[in-house]
Amino acid sequence: MLRRSISKSIRLAASRPAASLHASRAFTRASYTQKSASLIAASRSFSAVPNDALSKPDVSKFFRPVEVTPTGVAIVRLDGPKAMNTISFEFSAAAKEMWSTEIAPRSDVKSVVFISAKKDNFIAGADIQDIKNMEDKAKLLPIIEDGIEFFKDMKSKKIPMVCAINGPALGGGLEWALWCDYRVCSDSSKTKMGLPEVKLGLLPGFGGTQNLFPLIGVQGAMDMMLTGKDIRPAKAKKMGLVDLVVSEHQLESSAIRAAEDLANGDIKVKIPRKPKSWMAWGIEDTPPGQSKMWETINKMVMKNTNGVYPAPFAIIECVKEGLKSSDMDARYKFEREKFAELAATNESASLIGIFDGMTALKKHSFGEPKNETKNVAVLGAGLMGAGIAQISAEKGYRVLLKDKTEDGLAKGEQYINGNWDKKLKRKTMTMHKHNQNTANIVPLSDNTESWKQHFSQADLVIEAVFEDIDLKHRVVKEIEDVTPDHCVFATNTSAIPIADIAKASKRPDQLVGMHYFSPVPQMPLLEIIPHAGTSDLTTAAAYNVGTKQGKTCIAVKDVPGFYVNRCLGPFLVEVSALAKDGAGLELLDKAMLNFGMPVGPVTLADEVGIDVSNKVASFLSNADLGVRMEGGDISLMGEMVEKGWLGRKTGQGFYTYDGKKKTISAEVKQYAADFATRDLGLTEEDVQNRIVSRFVNEAVMCLQDEIIADPVNGDIGLIFGTGFAPFRGGPFRYLDTYGIDKYVAMMNGFAEKMGPQFEPCQLLKDMAASGKKFHGPNSASGL
Repeated sequence: MLRRSISKSIRLAASRPAASLHASRAFTRASYTQKSASLIAASRSFSAVPNDALSKPDVSKFFRPVEVTPTGVAIVRLDGPKAMNTISFEFSAAAKEMWSTEIAPRSDVKSVVFISAKKDNFIAGADIQDIKNMEDKAKLLPIIEDGIEFFKDMKSKKIPMVCAINGPALGGGLEWALWCDYRVCSDSSKTKMGLPEVKLGLLPGFGGTQNLFPLIGVQGAMDMMLTGKDIRPAKAKKMGLVDLVVSEHQLESSAIRAAEDLANGDIKVKIPRKPKSWMAWGIEDTPPGQSKMWETINKMVMKNTNGVYPAPFAIIECVKEGLKSSDMDARYKFEREKFAELAATNESASLIGIFDGMTALKKHSFGEPKNETKNVAVLGAGLMGAGIAQISAEKGYRVLLKDKTEDGLAKGEQYINGNWDKKLKRKTMTMHKHNQNTANIVPLSDNTESWKQHFSQADLVIEAVFEDIDLKHRVVKEIEDVTPDHCVFATNTSAIPIADIAKASKRPDQLVGMHYFSPVPQMPLLEIIPHAGTSDLTTAAAYNVGTKQGKTCIAVKDVPGFYVNRCLGPFLVEVSALAKDGAGLELLDKAMLNFGMPVGPVTLADEVGIDVSNKVASFLSNADLGVRMEGGDISLMGEMVEKGWLGRKTGQGFYTYDGKKKTISAEVKQYAADFATRDLGLTEEDVQNRIVSRFVNEAVMCLQDEIIADPVNGDIGLIFGTGFAPFRGGPFRYLDTYGIDKYVAMMNGFAEKMGPQFEPCQLLKDMAASGKKFHGPNSASGL
């Protein structure tokens, strides 16, 4: 946690000179994974409607009629037209109208309770299209100012306001709550509060950066805003974000009682809610402490983002401004100016594009399966199989986890329980949920007499056995003999064509590829690969299960490497070519980190496994990519496999691993130097352009060959499957921003100097000639 890391770092600094700052995951590049997207539509809080947008606000569209209790508590029930309450320009106008006509003029209203009429959400965020569709972001300034004035008008009535929260209160929802005097939330598992604007390259712009830190302290506020993390009820109460946590059925009555007590003076609120410890006071309220705090925060952000995301630094500036100024109007003005600046950046446009893409990919056109999937069988309890079983059990599926041996099964269960124990320790999972998850898994092995009986109830089988076609054929035949006729068989192969596996099936129309990425619980992408004979309903069943598991699914054509690994092939080959041209291992990693990748290619190979990376590159070299897999020499990895240098898992790869420390040994440095055949004096930019051009050209080639459906699938696939720099929006949005014509010219230059492997694909050349883009109005994606 950022707050704990700040305090710890400053305590260390006090005890010894030049203390090293400990790494924090406060704002990691990985925050732009699917986890970051859950209910992320919190880009903006309360946007006033442009003058000509609406004539008569329809209050009834967003609010139930205001009720006033005999004790003078006005109950305002939010009830937008969609399943989730969200805030739009139209909502804003309705809210202003509601307040000015139903609350402000009434002398009998002594206090107000804001509560949702919906069962499972307060306000999930805002409709980000309002910001996206405004071409001149400077026009946001008066709109945001008008919103601030609305909240100030509410405060000017000088009556207590209570916010009752059940379900998500994110972004604008939480900012609304922060303008209230008292916050009550339910203890529902769906209740969560957060300010995730940073994940869209933005900041909380309706007072969030100014209203949060006085309430919970600077360190807690920075932790929330820089990570965009969700805060659950118990934690929210502990940190002072909410004042009371009650059961769902007590929420409204408790909020009304609190409103009455506030009006009567029986409850008096204090800011901050919690008294500061002497350490917190020393850090947050003294000049030396503040100086060290900001130094620590800046270093943490730089360490975890390489400085490529402007939003966290703008948030820091806003809070700093708030600490030094007592003029609230000036502070809110500073905040909205920073917001408008961020809204105009390419980084924000790219991150919003990711959100739009994820929203689009939640829907599919394959129809609805006849049978609901309730029982998921997983074959193989290795890391992949155990991971698939874990995420399935967590989402309520009954999971039949089968391994050939009892020992293999025990290791899989140990892996799963270890992950859940970590969640317990971090308080991100309750013991009740832990027990539920455990009960959802039925462990089976070849020695379990009843395993066939269990499998007779399976709706979907996912095999995660060794990558051997004969083994997979035996598994398909064995399992289809014991599963019901409607059961879908999915293979988690990362390389073998799905059609080849389907040759062993008596129900080939019910066989599909589901390619997960390792580690399964962390990696958000799932490739769904139907072969030519797969039915749409089978594809739909796989898609629905993957979505429920929490994955972002993309449909991919059945070709060697599918989509993600197919793009990684030329990437890996070019890394080896650069090594031959004298690019050192450190330069290769540093260049791609500075491009915005979560890890460099050398580290990536170590983390995935040199043997796995070599296998992928070797497989694709013998596949159908032709000249696009030329120009390098992957024998480097093959020789490392022979030496047993397989990466982190063996303690030795390109790096040598000693606990959390990694170094490049003299032996590996010499090995890489001997591999090089020349020294071209390559720069970071040279490395970036050569690697990325091979990467994105293959992505466009996949679109050209209809391996992926559109640029949205392509962008999301490489961001979530490889960590392609999220702030660049994916390979297709990156090309749009860079300029497709300029990129084609650069690749043509490389092709002349280094060979046809750099030849841009035909679609890329056509796009350059036409001046079209992959994204935007009238584009291939429409986003």
